[in-house]
Amino acid sequence: MIQNLNPAANMFLADVSQVQNEINQLTNEVSSGLKISQPSDDPGDLVTLMQTRTALDVNSQTSNNLAQVLGNTQVAEQALQTASQLMSQALSLGTEGASTTVTASQRTAIAQQVSGILEQLVGLANTQSGTQYIFSGDQPQSASYALDPASPTGVDALLANPAATQQIADPTGVTFSVSLTAQQIFDDRNPDQTPAADNVFAAVNSLLVSLQANDQTGITNAINSLQTASDYLNTQLAFYGSVQDRIQNSQTFASQQNVQLQTQLGQIQDADIAQVAVQLTQDQTQLQAALTAQSQLPRTSLFNFLA
Repeated sequence: MIQNLNPAANMFLADVSQVQNEINQLTNEVSSGLKISQPSDDPGDLVTLMQTRTALDVNSQTSNNLAQVLGNTQVAEQALQTASQLMSQALSLGTEGASTTVTASQRTAIAQQVSGILEQLVGLANTQSGTQYIFSGDQPQSASYALDPASPTGVDALLANPAATQQIADPTGVTFSVSLTAQQIFDDRNPDQTPAADNVFAAVNSLLVSLQANDQTGITNAINSLQTASDYLNTQLAFYGSVQDRIQNSQTFASQQNVQLQTQLGQIQDADIAQVAVQLTQDQTQLQAALTAQSQLPRTSLFNFLA
C-alpha cells in the first residue's frame, strides 16, 4: 500500500476545509440574520434560546387572553352604567308617583314606564358580547332571565345555580376573577333564597306593583328599596371598573416583558451583521491567499526523481 507522500498537503486541505466551513456559517448568518438557526450552530445557548422563546409564547398568549377579557368587561361596565341610569329613572318615577297630588290613572301611566325599565333591566341581565351572555357565568350560551309578572321579583331565573368561576392570569401567573353573574348583580338572594333587601329586580317590581295598585305607602317603601338596590348595583359596577384597571396594568407589564424577552432573544440568536461581514471578508481573503500560495509551490513528483 502506498502511503501519502505529502503530509503537509493533508494539513493544508484540513485548514482549507475549516476556513470554508466558517465561511459557510458566516454566509448563513448574513443571509438569515441569525447566528443560531439550527441546534448545531451553538449547542451551549440552545437551552436558553428555547426557554426564551417559550416565555415569549406564554407572554403573548397571556396578552391575548387579557385583551379578550378586557373587551367583555368593557361591555359589562357599559351595561351596568345603563342599569344604574335606569335605577335613577325608577327613583324619579317613584318620587313622582308618591306625591299625594297624583291620581290613580296617573300612577297607572307611571307604572307603564316602570314596566319598561324592568324590561330593559332584564335585557341588560342578558347582555351579549358576540355570541356569549356575559352575565351567565359558566353557562355563556344561555340567557339568565325572562320577564314574569306573576313572580315576586317580576322575573324568572333561567339558569339553575349559576356561577362565574372564570379567572384570568396576569404575566406573573397570578390569577384573579373577572366576572359576575346576573344573579349576583340584579337578583341578590338571602341564604333561604328569598330576595335580599338590595335585590334590583325586586325593588323595581315592588314599585311597579304599588303603582298599579295605587298604593302610596307601598310606593314610599319601594323608593327606599330602590335606593338600597341602586347603591348595591353601583358596587357591582365598581367591581368591573377595578377589574379593568387590573387588566390594563397587566397589559402594560406584559408589553414591557415582551420588549425585555425580545431583547434577550436577539442577544442570543441574532447575528451582528457588521462584525460577521468583516469576519467573512477576512476569511475569504485568507482562503484566497492560501490557495494562491499553495498553487505557487513547486510540484515534485516521482518522475522527477527517476529522471
